[in-house]
Amino acid sequence: MSNPMVPEDYIKLNKANWDERAPEHAKAPDYSFQNFLSDPDFLSNVVKFDIPLLPDINGLYICHLQCHIGTDTLSLARRGAAHVTGLDFSPASINEARRLAANASGGDKLSFVEASTYDALTVLEPASFDLVFTGIGAICWLPSVNQWASIISGLLKPGGKFFMREGHPMLWTLDEKVTTHLAIRYPYFETEKPMMFQDDSTYLKLADDWKTFENARTLEWNHGIGEIVQALLEAGMEVMELHEHKSIPWEALPGQMVKLGNCENELKEGRDRIPLSYTIQAVKKK
Repeated sequence: MSNPMVPEDYIKLNKANWDERAPEHAKAPDYSFQNFLSDPDFLSNVVKFDIPLLPDINGLYICHLQCHIGTDTLSLARRGAAHVTGLDFSPASINEARRLAANASGGDKLSFVEASTYDALTVLEPASFDLVFTGIGAICWLPSVNQWASIISGLLKPGGKFFMREGHPMLWTLDEKVTTHLAIRYPYFETEKPMMFQDDSTYLKLADDWKTFENARTLEWNHGIGEIVQALLEAGMEVMELHEHKSIPWEALPGQMVKLGNCENELKEGRDRIPLSYTIQAVKKK
């Protein structure tokens, strides 16, 4: 799905998309801002899913790349991290994250930086983190997985760890508008030109069901599992674990999914046909 826009346009276009949606996401039931404010032990569903695979983070200094409005960032702090630095390129997202941190228990262990992931080594101290964490639905916004991996390695102390759960690249190849069967439409591998999408909605139920957005276009990239693993290896990381999952935290294929009790979604039929997400862990060589 090619488009005439050059990759340099992607930050401006995608930032406008996220800036418009961030305040609405903060009000959305799925992000549970009120639960974070009223319950000091409340965790995001994303981090709760990660807990069985997430390494012990007690006392660690963590960098959360592409942190959006900070709910997963706060959840990591509540799991025992010494400090969590969230980074996101959207000023509206960072504003919401700071508002959450200022009013929620555990927020004193958070700081937020407005910057692109590719600028992380400029705005953050290199080799200063015990763990780099990336939540789900993040790296599709980045054009180069090799540059991404080098940033992660650069942020970590020797022996530091990387943890990410992400939507599976096989899922990203599927046509989300087909509701009767799985239909491949988009590239599996990273491409030089981005894919352009047009969508005036968002990926979750909003407090205002009728809300539509003016900034509807986005530029995105897929990255194959092999490309991701190889990029981490070439950046001086050792891949420790790779798990594929049959669920994802949103209705990625409308009409073909059923919601589970843990707020994950799986295929209604043939759940063993494709993976929907994966978890990867790596460590920076000493």
